[in-house]
Amino acid sequence: MKLSKLGGKEIVNLTDGGRLGIVAESDLLIDERNGKIRALLVPDFRNQLSLFSERNFIEIPWSCVKKIGNDMIIIELEEEKPNRRKFSL
Repeated sequence: MKLSKLGGKEIVNLTDGGRLGIVAESDLLIDERNGKIRALLVPDFRNQLSLFSERNFIEIPWSCVKKIGNDMIIIELEEEKPNRRKFSL
């Protein structure tokens, strides 16, 4: 599947039915050694006070991706508190 085909798909957690975001707003974490996708980085807009400061992301390991459909990506993330990262723009 081409990366362009992922754009616009909604990310839904199979465990709790929660919507985490849309791939178009997300980034991919790529392993530089082998070129494989390591994780999806989905923006975490909760508790976001400033639009121009560091951005918070939820890191979803690629191994949690269960199905890529026409309209959505189904993941299975059982953690109550998923791994969050901060990146400066």
